[in-house]
Amino acid sequence: MTAPQDSAAISTPTRSSLGAMPCCSSSMLVMPSNNTGFAAGYLFGKHPGRLGHLHSVESPREPIQGIPWAMDNGVFGAWQSGKKWSEEPLYRYLDEYAAWKPLWVVVPDWVGDRDETLRRWDQHAPAMQAFGVPLAMAVQDGMTPADVPKECVMVFVGGSTSWKWRSLPMWTSSFPRVHVGRVNSIRLLLMAENAGAESCDGTGWFRDPTRTAELASYLSHDHNHPDLLR
Repeated sequence: MTAPQDSAAISTPTRSSLGAMPCCSSSMLVMPSNNTGFAAGYLFGKHPGRLGHLHSVESPREPIQGIPWAMDNGVFGAWQSGKKWSEEPLYRYLDEYAAWKPLWVVVPDWVGDRDETLRRWDQHAPAMQAFGVPLAMAVQDGMTPADVPKECVMVFVGGSTSWKWRSLPMWTSSFPRVHVGRVNSIRLLLMAENAGAESCDGTGWFRDPTRTAELASYLSHDHNHPDLLR
């Protein structure tokens, strides 16, 4: 991963037409990966429209009718495990489920690497557009709004943890549709929501009963309540 870089160019002219895209909801959509166990099903039923699935091509599952879903590209999982990323699972998943209308699909990127992320966008975005799916760009360390292509409909804020949270206000002030990756605590949920994110994802909500209780508490409130942080 490259060293985090400060992004001072918030007013840089943008390549994107995201300003014309409407935000999906006034409440942030939480996407706890593609969890389908009992605890997840209970919260999905109790809070319709507040939870969705972020499907990973590493462990493909059939989307569930009526639940909002998006598709990740498997790059972060490969990077995290030290494995070589392959494009085959992504395109196989698109072949099978693109017609099921995902909210968006993350175009291949590389963790913390601006130049490689832009190169992969140019390489894969045209082929993915042929499937008729909305495209998301996973922005990485050192990127600015000027790097976001006009074909992008969702800015997925990835990169190193420090850079992600420092740069998040830049992305939400520049684009109406922003997703935040790796959000696994109530404090981070509120940080993402307060910054104006449309959605976020996290894989840890149903691995620990304490985290599940935090998510349930967050979903029971209409909006940000500071008492949740006590």
